[in-house]
Amino acid sequence: METNISQVIDLAAKRAQYDEIVKEILSDKQVLARILKYTLDEFKDAEIEDIIANIGDPVISKTRMEPGYTNTQKVKKESEEDNVPGENKIFYDIRFSAYYGEELIKILVNIETQRTSKAYKLGYHLDNRIIYYLARMISSQKEVEFAHSDYDNLKAVRSIWICMDAANDEDSINRIRFKQDAIYGKEIEFPNIDKVQGIIIRLRKGQNLEKSKNDLIAMLEEFLGKDETEIKRKRLSEEFNVVINDETERRISEMCNLSQVLIDEGIEKGELSGKVTARYEDGMSIEDIAEKTQISIDEVKTILREKGLLSD
Repeated sequence: METNISQVIDLAAKRAQYDEIVKEILSDKQVLARILKYTLDEFKDAEIEDIIANIGDPVISKTRMEPGYTNTQKVKKESEEDNVPGENKIFYDIRFSAYYGEELIKILVNIETQRTSKAYKLGYHLDNRIIYYLARMISSQKEVEFAHSDYDNLKAVRSIWICMDAANDEDSINRIRFKQDAIYGKEIEFPNIDKVQGIIIRLRKGQNLEKSKNDLIAMLEEFLGKDETEIKRKRLSEEFNVVINDETERRISEMCNLSQVLIDEGIEKGELSGKVTARYEDGMSIEDIAEKTQISIDEVKTILREKGLLSD
């Protein structure tokens, strides 16, 4: 008989596998190029093909899903970690260099995937973690991108976070960056103040959503949604001009299958049940709970009956 512990371990392994496949999908240079184009000013006027050509050799954290499996569209090994003496290591989800402009100026980019951006779930505020990551991306450049006091060779850094639990009307892209103010006297122009930027992309978790008005969010929601593989292939190809090769299609299929397994085995159901119960106990109406959790009123009532909080 399978024990509860073994079930939890199995579910955790499947969740980890799901997360790794998501990283693999996002590491496709076609996806990375669109993320850069629609979030960073340096690339907003560039053609997708040119951005793809000027993306360096990104890397996905930890181990590949299938060691030895190669693909010209995928990424090569660079460095997925910062190891600063006296500080803990950081493993980035996806890390790469990109080049822009006629002089091909180098910037350093990392992309992180998060199931949530909400502080009460994370146990911290996401902006604090982004600031920390940006600081590490800056400090780790010494003796790598520049030496001694040659600070003008400091490369710009961009940390882009994709969060996947926004409500139906909360899809958004927000930027964190330095702001300059003159406290007294003549304002000085600081030409490099934009070297450090964080981006938060919030994707909606609900099903049967209207297509986002933002092209990047619409594409990412299509990639990471729960529709069948063939439907994804058709939409990504026809609506976003994304070429889906055999490996990417296989990973999308694996992701969809794992997603369904996780739902069937209760991970998302358990999370949903907890949200519904907590909101009901806080005095929220059934109608408002249904809207907030993006499920039907009948589904809310069913959960509350199972918890003994609502009679027939």
